Amino acid sequence: MASSPTILDSDFRYIDKNGNLLRSRTELTVAQMLSFLELDYSYDHKIMIKGNTISVDFKTNKGLIEVIDNDEDIKKYKEIKELLPEKKIMAIGHPKYASQIKELQDIVFYDKTPQTGSIFLEDPSFSFDYAHILPLVEKCSILHGHTSSVMVELVGQMKDNLLLDFGVAKKIIKEVINIFDHKFFINQKYLKNEDSSHYEIEFEGPKGMFDLQVPKNTTYLLEGEATVENLSSEIIKLLAPKMPANVEAVGVYIYEGYNKGSHIISNISR
Repeated sequence: MASSPTILDSDFRYIDKNGNLLRSRTELTVAQMLSFLELDYSYDHKIMIKGNTISVDFKTNKGLIEVIDNDEDIKKYKEIKELLPEKKIMAIGHPKYASQIKELQDIVFYDKTPQTGSIFLEDPSFSFDYAHILPLVEKCSILHGHTSSVMVELVGQMKDNLLLDFGVAKKIIKEVINIFDHKFFINQKYLKNEDSSHYEIEFEGPKGMFDLQVPKNTTYLLEGEATVENLSSEIIKLLAPKMPANVEAVGVYIYEGYNKGSHIISNISR
């Protein structure tokens, strides 16, 4: 029996809101948390130690942050602490270093109460088939379809070391994904007419004039174009009201095909 290929962290591209290509999901999580807290930061910040230029993962106006991914990062952190005492720096230990926690305990800091945390959920059931048209994009301006998978990230204040039970979160997410499955997505501005059971969609695109009559029960009208970015935002719009009060932000990844997709994260306003 053929085995499934191992997917490594290096196989994915992690890009923050500033367009920086990050090295790991841990770095992406740090970048998202800084953005959530509305803290400006620079990535891959360069400093000088004994005439040598070294790179620190994040610089904020509060200090430096280094993500510990290997032994060299530990050495770099200690050099900064010892040789540049005026630099305020903290480090976050990568999970694979948990077995070395004694070595890391003097460099990993966190406030336990209150504690902001995040969870993320991926599941084979978080996928949906759909059709859409993007009249503003020539290649995608004809009716075509995709199968997309979804990952959801929830951020907020933990209670008793728990943000939200995975089983509860999975049920909520699945209910929303089911709404999207086997739907035709289209910008509502292309709606020409409607009756009790059908929409008439009309637009002029790069491939000519389109005039479609589609059933209402299989059509999803969007505020804006039916891009994967907009679908991410639409899922967040449906998820947010279902979240408990301690969940303060929702992030949605939608993969459209292999190794491409969209990630949107939004604060929840109550």
